[in-house]
Amino acid sequence: MNPTSGPDDPPPPPESPRAAADPVRRERALLCDALLAAGPEAPTECAGWTAADLAAHLVVREGRPDTLPGIALRPLAFHTERVRRRAVRKVPFERLVDRIRQGPPKWSPYAVPGVDKIANGVEFFVHHEDVRRAQPDSGPRSLSPALEELLWRRIRIARFALRKVPVDVTLIRPDGRSVRISAGRPRGTVRNPRSGPRSAPGRGAVRVHGPVGELMLWALGRTDVAQVRLTGSQESVKTLTESGWGL
Repeated sequence: MNPTSGPDDPPPPPESPRAAADPVRRERALLCDALLAAGPEAPTECAGWTAADLAAHLVVREGRPDTLPGIALRPLAFHTERVRRRAVRKVPFERLVDRIRQGPPKWSPYAVPGVDKIANGVEFFVHHEDVRRAQPDSGPRSLSPALEELLWRRIRIARFALRKVPVDVTLIRPDGRSVRISAGRPRGTVRNPRSGPRSAPGRGAVRVHGPVGELMLWALGRTDVAQVRLTGSQESVKTLTESGWGL
């Protein structure tokens, strides 16, 4: 049963063996199920966006290559946002979700073999949780080993998301494997061409403990819903929690 479904909802259609074996295809399908179960006006963890807004973002992202620069570059975001808002107004919500479920158009960069797995695994997981966690009484779900491994291989995206955080961060999963995210270089820090930037005195470090999915959500700014535990000096933890970041 879909984690977002109620006890009286009909079960979703059975997955094909191919979709069940592919964590990205499976997450795409579960995200679509979650969007439909929530409804177009449902809130999400994307600040200010409803489920319809989020669905339009995903459709535009895969179907309008001209909007891709605006996702990463703030000066170009006005065009991306204008196209997304037009999709919300003109395309029925169910049709938006159906377009996501069908996958990218053949001419989309996301249709190139291999790109879906590289570019969409984190995207679909995080936005699936954006829909789920905005609903009452929602929490972490059990992730497949394949999805956990895919997310862990991409966890270094945290280095970009946390680049301006003024403390060092280490992400630690339950089995002890970890990734250290070096803080952004403070003003005045001298970069050694051989050893890299030296840590500023007293900059501090924080360790973030949690399951892989929760670490990914936390690293990408969903700190209000990610179930993680922070350890380190009180000052360092305070500095980190008062910093803002996200993607």
